[in-house]
Amino acid sequence: MQLPKPGEIRKPSKTLAGVSPIAVMCKPKKCKHGTCIYCPSLNVPQSYTPKSPPVLRAAILKYDAFKQLQSRLKAFKLMNHPVDKIELIIMGGNFLEYPTKYQNNFIKKCYDALNNKVSKNLKDALKLNQKAKHRCVALCIETRPDTCTDKDIQKMLSWGTTRVEIGVQCLDDNIYKFVNRGHKVKDVIDASTRLKQAGFKVGYHMMLGLPKSNPKKDMQMFKQLFKDQSFKPDQLKIYPTQVLQGAALAKMYNQGKYHPYSKDDIQELIIKIMKIIPNYCRVMRIMREIAPDFLIAGTTRIDLRRDIEAHLKIKKSKIKEIRFREIGFAIRDLKPGKTINNKLKLKTSKYKSSNGTEYFIEFVNKDNILFGLCRLRINNTSKTAIVREVHVYGKALKIGEKAKFLGQHSGLGKQLIAHAEDITRKYKINSLKIISGIGAREYYKKLGYTLDKNNIYMEKKI
Repeated sequence: MQLPKPGEIRKPSKTLAGVSPIAVMCKPKKCKHGTCIYCPSLNVPQSYTPKSPPVLRAAILKYDAFKQLQSRLKAFKLMNHPVDKIELIIMGGNFLEYPTKYQNNFIKKCYDALNNKVSKNLKDALKLNQKAKHRCVALCIETRPDTCTDKDIQKMLSWGTTRVEIGVQCLDDNIYKFVNRGHKVKDVIDASTRLKQAGFKVGYHMMLGLPKSNPKKDMQMFKQLFKDQSFKPDQLKIYPTQVLQGAALAKMYNQGKYHPYSKDDIQELIIKIMKIIPNYCRVMRIMREIAPDFLIAGTTRIDLRRDIEAHLKIKKSKIKEIRFREIGFAIRDLKPGKTINNKLKLKTSKYKSSNGTEYFIEFVNKDNILFGLCRLRINNTSKTAIVREVHVYGKALKIGEKAKFLGQHSGLGKQLIAHAEDITRKYKINSLKIISGIGAREYYKKLGYTLDKNNIYMEKKI
Protein backbone atom coordinates (compact mmCIF):
# COMPACT_ATOMS: atom_id res chain seq x y z
CA MET A 1 0.00 0.00 0.00
CA GLN A 2 1.30 3.43 -0.98
CA LEU A 3 1.63 5.65 2.08
CA PRO A 4 -0.15 9.03 2.02
CA LYS A 5 1.65 12.34 1.90
CA PRO A 6 1.72 14.45 5.11
CA GLY A 7 -1.83 15.62 5.86
CA GLU A 8 -3.32 13.44 3.11
CA ILE A 9 -6.07 10.90 3.87
CA ARG A 10 -5.95 7.90 1.57
CA LYS A 11 -9.32 6.59 0.37
CA PRO A 12 -11.19 9.39 2.18
CA SER A 13 -14.61 7.97 1.25
CA LYS A 14 -14.12 5.14 3.76
CA THR A 15 -14.87 7.38 6.74
CA LEU A 16 -17.13 10.06 5.22
CA ALA A 17 -20.14 8.50 6.98
CA GLY A 18 -18.59 9.36 10.35
CA VAL A 19 -17.18 5.99 11.45
CA SER A 20 -14.29 3.72 10.45
CA PRO A 21 -15.79 0.46 9.14
CA ILE A 22 -13.74 -2.68 9.79
CA ALA A 23 -14.83 -6.10 8.51
CA VAL A 24 -13.53 -9.34 9.97
CA MET A 25 -14.20 -12.76 8.49
CA CYS A 26 -15.09 -16.08 10.13
CA LYS A 27 -13.45 -19.35 9.19
CA PRO A 28 -14.97 -21.34 6.28
CA LYS A 29 -18.11 -23.30 7.11
CA LYS A 30 -20.88 -24.80 5.02
CA CYS A 31 -24.43 -23.56 5.51
CA LYS A 32 -26.71 -26.05 7.28
CA HIS A 33 -29.40 -25.82 4.62
CA GLY A 34 -26.99 -26.76 1.84
CA THR A 35 -25.77 -24.45 -0.92
CA CYS A 36 -27.73 -21.94 -2.99
CA ILE A 37 -27.20 -22.57 -6.70
CA TYR A 38 -25.59 -19.15 -7.26
CA CYS A 39 -23.17 -19.58 -4.35
CA PRO A 40 -19.64 -20.88 -5.08
CA SER A 41 -18.08 -23.66 -2.98
CA LEU A 42 -14.35 -22.94 -3.08
CA ASN A 43 -13.04 -23.90 0.38
CA VAL A 44 -13.37 -20.33 1.64
CA PRO A 45 -16.22 -18.67 3.60
CA GLN A 46 -19.54 -19.40 1.89
CA SER A 47 -20.48 -17.06 -1.01
CA TYR A 48 -16.92 -15.69 -1.32
CA THR A 49 -14.02 -16.48 -3.64
CA PRO A 50 -10.37 -17.05 -2.67
CA LYS A 51 -9.36 -13.68 -4.18
CA SER A 52 -12.00 -11.56 -2.48
CA PRO A 53 -10.03 -8.85 -0.58
CA PRO A 54 -11.47 -9.68 2.87
CA VAL A 55 -10.82 -13.40 2.28
CA LEU A 56 -7.22 -12.77 1.23
CA ARG A 57 -6.60 -10.74 4.38
CA ALA A 58 -8.36 -13.23 6.65
CA ALA A 59 -6.75 -16.34 5.15
CA ILE A 60 -3.23 -14.95 5.62
CA LEU A 61 -4.06 -14.47 9.31
CA LYS A 62 -5.74 -17.92 9.55
CA TYR A 63 -9.12 -16.24 10.17
CA ASP A 64 -7.99 -15.07 13.60
CA ALA A 65 -10.35 -12.26 14.66
CA PHE A 66 -7.79 -10.52 16.89
CA LYS A 67 -5.12 -10.40 14.17
CA GLN A 68 -7.57 -9.35 11.45
CA LEU A 69 -8.86 -6.43 13.46
CA GLN A 70 -5.45 -5.20 14.53
CA SER A 71 -4.26 -5.46 10.93
CA ARG A 72 -7.17 -3.30 9.73
CA LEU A 73 -6.63 -0.77 12.53
CA LYS A 74 -3.02 -0.45 11.42
CA ALA A 75 -4.09 0.02 7.79
CA PHE A 76 -6.56 2.78 8.70
CA LYS A 77 -3.91 4.54 10.77
CA LEU A 78 -1.42 4.35 7.89
CA MET A 79 -4.04 5.96 5.63
CA ASN A 80 -4.45 8.76 8.22
CA HIS A 81 -8.03 7.87 9.16
CA PRO A 82 -9.23 8.36 12.75
CA VAL A 83 -9.81 5.03 14.50
CA ASP A 84 -11.61 6.19 17.64
CA LYS A 85 -15.10 5.16 16.47
CA ILE A 86 -15.23 1.74 14.85
CA GLU A 87 -18.10 0.10 13.03
CA LEU A 88 -17.37 -3.63 13.25
CA ILE A 89 -18.83 -5.97 10.62
CA ILE A 90 -18.78 -9.77 11.09
CA MET A 91 -18.62 -11.43 7.66
CA GLY A 92 -18.18 -14.89 6.22
CA GLY A 93 -21.57 -16.51 5.97
CA ASN A 94 -24.11 -17.21 8.66
CA PHE A 95 -22.34 -16.32 11.92
CA LEU A 96 -25.28 -17.51 14.03
CA GLU A 97 -24.87 -21.09 12.74
CA TYR A 98 -21.40 -21.45 14.27
CA PRO A 99 -21.11 -23.14 17.69
CA THR A 100 -21.86 -20.72 20.54
CA LYS A 101 -18.36 -21.17 21.94
CA TYR A 102 -16.83 -20.11 18.62
CA GLN A 103 -19.19 -17.11 18.38
CA ASN A 104 -18.38 -15.81 21.86
CA ASN A 105 -14.65 -16.36 21.40
CA PHE A 106 -14.68 -14.60 18.02
CA ILE A 107 -16.55 -11.59 19.42
CA LYS A 108 -14.27 -11.45 22.47
CA LYS A 109 -11.18 -11.45 20.26
CA CYS A 110 -12.61 -8.52 18.31
CA TYR A 111 -13.08 -6.49 21.47
CA ASP A 112 -9.67 -7.58 22.80
CA ALA A 113 -8.07 -6.24 19.62
CA LEU A 114 -9.91 -2.92 19.93
CA ASN A 115 -8.96 -2.70 23.62
CA ASN A 116 -5.37 -3.77 22.88
CA LYS A 117 -5.69 -6.05 25.89
CA VAL A 118 -6.73 -9.68 26.34
CA SER A 119 -9.49 -9.77 28.93
CA LYS A 120 -10.35 -12.77 31.11
CA ASN A 121 -13.81 -13.07 29.59
CA LEU A 122 -16.20 -11.42 27.14
CA LYS A 123 -18.00 -9.49 29.88
CA ASP A 124 -14.75 -7.80 30.93
CA ALA A 125 -13.82 -7.06 27.30
CA LEU A 126 -17.18 -5.37 26.71
CA LYS A 127 -16.87 -3.25 29.83
CA LEU A 128 -13.34 -2.20 28.92
CA ASN A 129 -14.38 -1.07 25.46
CA GLN A 130 -16.75 1.59 26.83
CA LYS A 131 -13.78 3.86 27.43
CA ALA A 132 -11.17 2.29 25.12
CA LYS A 133 -9.10 4.19 22.58
CA HIS A 134 -10.80 2.27 19.76
CA ARG A 135 -14.48 2.08 20.65
CA CYS A 136 -16.97 -0.17 18.90
CA VAL A 137 -19.83 2.27 18.33
CA ALA A 138 -21.68 -0.10 15.97
CA LEU A 139 -21.58 -3.87 15.46
CA CYS A 140 -23.11 -5.62 12.46
CA ILE A 141 -23.85 -9.34 12.13
CA GLU A 142 -24.61 -10.91 8.73
CA THR A 143 -27.06 -13.82 8.93
CA ARG A 144 -30.11 -15.48 7.36
CA PRO A 145 -33.81 -14.76 7.95
CA ASP A 146 -34.34 -18.25 9.39
CA THR A 147 -31.68 -17.80 12.07
CA CYS A 148 -33.13 -14.78 13.82
CA THR A 149 -34.94 -16.51 16.65
CA ASP A 150 -35.55 -14.86 20.02
CA LYS A 151 -32.54 -16.80 21.36
CA ASP A 152 -30.35 -15.55 18.49
CA ILE A 153 -31.50 -12.00 19.13
CA GLN A 154 -30.63 -12.17 22.83
CA LYS A 155 -27.13 -13.37 21.96
CA MET A 156 -26.62 -10.55 19.48
CA LEU A 157 -27.84 -7.99 21.99
CA SER A 158 -25.41 -9.30 24.59
CA TRP A 159 -22.50 -8.71 22.19
CA GLY A 160 -23.44 -5.06 21.62
CA THR A 161 -24.85 -5.67 18.13
CA THR A 162 -26.71 -2.72 16.64
CA ARG A 163 -27.31 -3.79 13.03
CA VAL A 164 -28.31 -7.09 11.44
CA GLU A 165 -28.05 -7.78 7.72
CA ILE A 166 -30.12 -10.67 6.41
CA GLY A 167 -29.81 -12.40 3.06
CA VAL A 168 -33.29 -11.85 1.65
CA GLN A 169 -32.27 -12.01 -2.06
CA CYS A 170 -35.87 -11.92 -3.37
CA LEU A 171 -39.51 -12.05 -2.23
CA ASP A 172 -40.69 -15.17 -4.05
CA ASP A 173 -41.09 -18.64 -2.53
CA ASN A 174 -40.92 -20.32 -5.96
CA ILE A 175 -37.54 -18.72 -6.65
CA TYR A 176 -36.36 -19.60 -3.15
CA LYS A 177 -37.21 -23.25 -3.80
CA PHE A 178 -35.55 -23.28 -7.21
CA VAL A 179 -32.28 -21.73 -5.99
CA ASN A 180 -32.25 -23.91 -2.82
CA ARG A 181 -32.41 -20.92 -0.50
CA GLY A 182 -33.75 -22.97 2.41
CA HIS A 183 -36.28 -20.50 3.80
CA LYS A 184 -39.50 -18.73 2.79
CA VAL A 185 -40.79 -15.17 2.55
CA LYS A 186 -42.57 -15.71 5.88
CA ASP A 187 -39.15 -16.13 7.52
CA VAL A 188 -38.13 -12.72 6.14
CA ILE A 189 -41.30 -11.13 7.54
CA ASP A 190 -40.92 -12.77 10.96
CA ALA A 191 -37.20 -11.95 11.23
CA SER A 192 -37.79 -8.31 10.23
CA THR A 193 -40.44 -7.93 12.92
CA ARG A 194 -38.40 -9.54 15.71
CA LEU A 195 -35.26 -7.59 14.82
CA LYS A 196 -37.01 -4.21 14.65
CA GLN A 197 -38.91 -4.86 17.87
CA ALA A 198 -35.56 -5.53 19.56
CA GLY A 199 -34.25 -2.21 18.23
CA PHE A 200 -31.83 -3.39 15.56
CA LYS A 201 -31.24 -1.51 12.36
CA VAL A 202 -32.17 -3.98 9.61
CA GLY A 203 -30.41 -4.41 6.29
CA TYR A 204 -31.47 -6.63 3.37
CA HIS A 205 -29.17 -8.19 0.79
CA MET A 206 -31.16 -8.25 -2.48
CA MET A 207 -30.27 -9.93 -5.77
CA LEU A 208 -31.26 -8.93 -9.30
CA GLY A 209 -31.60 -11.37 -12.17
CA LEU A 210 -32.01 -14.60 -10.23
CA PRO A 211 -33.23 -17.65 -12.19
CA LYS A 212 -36.97 -17.40 -12.91
CA SER A 213 -36.91 -13.62 -12.51
CA ASN A 214 -36.70 -10.75 -15.01
CA PRO A 215 -36.25 -6.95 -14.86
CA LYS A 216 -39.99 -6.30 -14.64
CA LYS A 217 -40.40 -8.78 -11.81
CA ASP A 218 -37.35 -7.38 -9.99
CA MET A 219 -38.78 -3.88 -10.21
CA GLN A 220 -42.10 -5.06 -8.80
CA MET A 221 -40.19 -6.74 -5.97
CA PHE A 222 -38.50 -3.47 -4.97
CA LYS A 223 -41.82 -1.65 -5.07
CA GLN A 224 -43.22 -4.31 -2.74
CA LEU A 225 -40.24 -3.86 -0.40
CA PHE A 226 -41.30 -0.32 0.42
CA LYS A 227 -45.06 -0.58 -0.04
CA ASP A 228 -45.67 -3.60 2.19
CA GLN A 229 -45.21 -2.77 5.89
CA SER A 230 -43.93 -6.35 6.43
CA PHE A 231 -40.56 -5.34 4.94
CA LYS A 232 -39.38 -1.71 4.67
CA PRO A 233 -35.66 -2.27 5.41
CA ASP A 234 -33.42 0.47 6.77
CA GLN A 235 -30.57 -0.47 4.47
CA LEU A 236 -29.95 -2.35 1.24
CA LYS A 237 -27.13 -4.10 -0.55
CA ILE A 238 -28.01 -4.74 -4.19
CA TYR A 239 -26.20 -7.60 -5.89
CA PRO A 240 -26.85 -8.48 -9.55
CA THR A 241 -26.56 -12.24 -10.04
CA GLN A 242 -23.21 -13.35 -11.46
CA VAL A 243 -22.20 -16.80 -12.68
CA LEU A 244 -19.20 -17.93 -10.64
CA GLN A 245 -16.85 -20.87 -10.73
CA GLY A 246 -17.80 -23.50 -8.18
CA ALA A 247 -21.52 -22.61 -8.29
CA ALA A 248 -24.29 -24.90 -9.58
CA LEU A 249 -25.57 -21.97 -11.64
CA ALA A 250 -22.50 -22.35 -13.88
CA LYS A 251 -23.89 -25.64 -15.19
CA MET A 252 -27.22 -24.01 -16.04
CA TYR A 253 -25.38 -21.22 -17.83
CA ASN A 254 -23.24 -23.66 -19.85
CA GLN A 255 -26.40 -25.52 -20.86
CA GLY A 256 -27.99 -22.29 -22.05
CA LYS A 257 -30.66 -22.42 -19.33
CA TYR A 258 -29.63 -19.20 -17.60
CA HIS A 259 -28.35 -15.83 -18.77
CA PRO A 260 -27.31 -13.01 -16.40
CA TYR A 261 -28.32 -9.42 -17.03
CA SER A 262 -26.00 -7.28 -19.13
CA LYS A 263 -24.30 -4.20 -17.67
CA ASP A 264 -26.78 -1.93 -19.47
CA ASP A 265 -29.75 -3.96 -18.19
CA ILE A 266 -28.46 -3.72 -14.62
CA GLN A 267 -27.73 -0.01 -14.85
CA GLU A 268 -31.15 0.79 -16.30
CA LEU A 269 -32.88 -1.28 -13.61
CA ILE A 270 -30.93 0.15 -10.67
CA ILE A 271 -31.56 3.71 -11.87
CA LYS A 272 -35.29 2.97 -11.70
CA ILE A 273 -34.89 1.36 -8.27
CA MET A 274 -32.93 4.32 -6.86
CA LYS A 275 -35.78 6.64 -7.80
CA ILE A 276 -38.30 4.78 -5.58
CA ILE A 277 -36.16 4.19 -2.49
CA PRO A 278 -37.59 6.25 0.40
CA ASN A 279 -35.70 8.76 2.53
CA TYR A 280 -35.33 6.32 5.46
CA CYS A 281 -33.33 3.71 3.52
CA ARG A 282 -29.59 3.69 2.75
CA VAL A 283 -28.12 1.72 -0.16
CA MET A 284 -24.90 0.46 1.37
CA ARG A 285 -23.47 -1.23 -1.67
CA ILE A 286 -24.16 -1.97 -5.32
CA MET A 287 -22.27 -4.94 -6.85
CA ARG A 288 -20.03 -7.44 -5.13
CA GLU A 289 -16.27 -7.34 -5.51
CA ILE A 290 -15.61 -10.58 -7.40
CA ALA A 291 -12.18 -11.30 -8.88
CA PRO A 292 -12.46 -11.76 -12.71
CA ASP A 293 -10.62 -15.09 -12.40
CA PHE A 294 -13.74 -16.64 -10.86
CA LEU A 295 -16.36 -14.93 -13.01
CA ILE A 296 -17.88 -16.99 -15.82
CA ALA A 297 -20.63 -14.57 -16.83
CA GLY A 298 -22.09 -11.29 -15.61
CA THR A 299 -20.72 -7.78 -15.31
CA THR A 300 -17.44 -7.13 -13.48
CA ARG A 301 -18.10 -3.41 -13.04
CA ILE A 302 -17.72 -3.03 -9.27
CA ASP A 303 -17.73 0.77 -9.76
CA LEU A 304 -21.16 0.65 -11.43
CA ARG A 305 -22.59 2.77 -8.64
CA ARG A 306 -20.41 5.69 -9.69
CA ASP A 307 -21.87 5.63 -13.21
CA ILE A 308 -25.42 5.33 -11.86
CA GLU A 309 -25.05 8.26 -9.45
CA ALA A 310 -23.37 10.39 -12.13
CA HIS A 311 -26.35 9.74 -14.42
CA LEU A 312 -28.82 10.64 -11.65
CA LYS A 313 -26.98 13.90 -10.93
CA ILE A 314 -26.78 14.89 -14.59
CA LYS A 315 -30.52 14.26 -14.95
CA LYS A 316 -31.09 16.14 -11.65
CA SER A 317 -33.17 13.23 -10.39
CA LYS A 318 -34.68 13.79 -6.95
CA ILE A 319 -33.18 10.89 -5.03
CA LYS A 320 -34.35 10.38 -1.44
CA GLU A 321 -31.99 7.50 -0.57
CA ILE A 322 -29.70 8.30 2.37
CA ARG A 323 -26.19 7.80 1.00
CA PHE A 324 -26.90 9.92 -2.07
CA ARG A 325 -27.78 12.84 0.27
CA GLU A 326 -25.08 12.56 2.98
CA ILE A 327 -23.14 15.72 3.88
CA GLY A 328 -19.79 13.90 3.76
CA PHE A 329 -20.20 13.00 0.10
CA ALA A 330 -21.70 16.41 -0.69
CA ILE A 331 -18.51 18.06 0.63
CA ARG A 332 -16.34 15.61 -1.29
CA ASP A 333 -18.12 16.34 -4.57
CA LEU A 334 -18.40 20.12 -4.03
CA LYS A 335 -17.36 22.08 -7.09
CA PRO A 336 -14.83 24.94 -6.72
CA GLY A 337 -16.48 28.20 -5.69
CA LYS A 338 -19.62 26.47 -4.44
CA THR A 339 -20.75 26.32 -0.81
CA ILE A 340 -23.17 24.15 1.18
CA ASN A 341 -26.10 25.81 2.89
CA ASN A 342 -25.76 25.16 6.63
CA LYS A 343 -29.19 26.35 7.70
CA LEU A 344 -30.86 23.15 8.88
CA LYS A 345 -34.42 22.10 9.51
CA LEU A 346 -35.72 19.11 11.46
CA LYS A 347 -37.89 16.86 9.32
CA THR A 348 -39.91 13.90 10.60
CA SER A 349 -41.40 11.10 8.49
CA LYS A 350 -43.87 8.63 10.02
CA TYR A 351 -44.58 5.19 8.55
CA LYS A 352 -45.82 1.73 9.53
CA SER A 353 -43.28 -1.08 9.53
CA SER A 354 -43.29 -4.65 10.85
CA ASN A 355 -46.21 -4.10 13.24
CA GLY A 356 -44.77 -0.91 14.64
CA THR A 357 -44.82 2.84 14.05
CA GLU A 358 -41.54 4.32 12.85
CA TYR A 359 -40.44 7.93 13.09
CA PHE A 360 -37.55 8.84 10.82
CA ILE A 361 -36.14 12.12 12.12
CA GLU A 362 -33.54 13.94 10.02
CA PHE A 363 -31.62 17.19 9.85
CA VAL A 364 -31.52 18.47 6.27
CA ASN A 365 -30.87 21.77 4.51
CA LYS A 366 -32.93 23.36 1.74
CA ASP A 367 -31.18 21.13 -0.82
CA ASN A 368 -32.19 18.02 1.16
CA ILE A 369 -28.57 17.26 2.06
CA LEU A 370 -28.59 14.99 5.09
CA PHE A 371 -26.60 15.95 8.20
CA GLY A 372 -27.98 13.53 10.78
CA LEU A 373 -30.78 11.07 11.49
CA CYS A 374 -32.60 9.23 14.24
CA ARG A 375 -34.86 6.17 13.97
CA LEU A 376 -37.50 5.99 16.69
CA ARG A 377 -39.79 2.96 16.86
CA ILE A 378 -43.00 2.63 18.83
CA ASN A 379 -43.72 -1.08 19.33
CA ASN A 380 -47.49 -1.29 19.03
CA THR A 381 -48.01 -4.52 20.97
CA SER A 382 -45.77 -3.82 23.97
CA LYS A 383 -46.29 -0.04 23.98
CA THR A 384 -42.56 0.58 24.27
CA ALA A 385 -40.31 3.11 22.54
CA ILE A 386 -36.82 2.46 21.27
CA VAL A 387 -34.31 4.45 19.26
CA ARG A 388 -32.87 2.08 16.68
CA GLU A 389 -30.21 4.45 15.36
CA VAL A 390 -28.70 7.86 15.94
CA HIS A 391 -26.21 8.86 13.26
CA VAL A 392 -24.60 12.20 12.49
CA TYR A 393 -22.87 12.23 9.13
CA GLY A 394 -19.76 13.93 7.87
CA LYS A 395 -16.05 13.25 8.03
CA ALA A 396 -15.18 11.03 10.99
CA LEU A 397 -13.70 12.94 13.93
CA LYS A 398 -11.71 11.77 16.91
CA ILE A 399 -13.58 11.47 20.20
CA GLY A 400 -13.55 14.92 21.80
CA GLU A 401 -12.44 16.70 18.60
CA LYS A 402 -14.39 19.88 17.94
CA ALA A 403 -16.38 20.27 14.73
CA LYS A 404 -15.25 22.82 12.14
CA PHE A 405 -18.49 22.49 10.19
CA LEU A 406 -22.02 21.27 10.90
CA GLY A 407 -21.90 17.49 11.17
CA GLN A 408 -20.19 15.36 13.77
CA HIS A 409 -19.69 16.82 17.27
CA SER A 410 -21.86 19.88 16.62
CA GLY A 411 -24.80 18.96 18.89
CA LEU A 412 -27.07 17.49 16.22
CA GLY A 413 -27.22 14.06 17.87
CA LYS A 414 -28.39 15.58 21.14
CA GLN A 415 -31.16 17.47 19.37
CA LEU A 416 -32.30 14.38 17.45
CA ILE A 417 -32.59 12.38 20.68
CA ALA A 418 -34.47 15.23 22.39
CA HIS A 419 -37.01 15.19 19.55
CA ALA A 420 -37.38 11.40 19.89
CA GLU A 421 -38.07 11.92 23.60
CA ASP A 422 -40.77 14.49 22.78
CA ILE A 423 -42.51 12.07 20.41
CA THR A 424 -42.32 9.27 22.99
CA ARG A 425 -44.04 11.46 25.61
CA LYS A 426 -46.97 12.00 23.24
CA TYR A 427 -47.61 8.23 23.40
CA LYS A 428 -47.64 8.49 27.23
CA ILE A 429 -44.69 6.09 27.35
CA ASN A 430 -42.59 6.96 30.40
CA SER A 431 -39.17 5.67 29.27
CA LEU A 432 -37.11 5.60 26.11
CA LYS A 433 -34.55 2.92 25.28
CA ILE A 434 -31.66 3.25 22.84
CA ILE A 435 -29.83 0.34 21.24
CA SER A 436 -26.19 1.26 21.56
CA GLY A 437 -22.80 0.05 20.48
CA ILE A 438 -20.65 -0.68 23.53
CA GLY A 439 -18.34 2.21 22.69
CA ALA A 440 -21.20 4.69 22.38
CA ARG A 441 -22.58 4.19 25.89
CA GLU A 442 -20.49 7.00 27.38
CA TYR A 443 -22.09 9.43 24.92
CA TYR A 444 -25.61 8.47 25.99
CA LYS A 445 -24.66 8.66 29.68
CA LYS A 446 -23.94 12.35 29.14
CA LEU A 447 -27.54 12.75 27.97
CA GLY A 448 -28.99 11.16 31.11
CA TYR A 449 -29.24 7.55 29.93
CA THR A 450 -28.15 4.53 32.00
CA LEU A 451 -27.90 0.81 31.30
CA ASP A 452 -31.21 -0.98 31.83
CA LYS A 453 -31.61 -3.83 34.32
CA ASN A 454 -30.60 -6.40 31.68
CA ASN A 455 -27.41 -4.50 30.77
CA ILE A 456 -28.54 -4.28 27.13
CA TYR A 457 -30.13 -0.92 26.30
CA MET A 458 -29.39 2.61 27.40
CA GLU A 459 -32.58 3.86 29.05
CA LYS A 460 -33.98 7.10 30.39
CA LYS A 461 -37.16 7.87 32.29
CA ILE A 462 -38.94 10.68 30.50
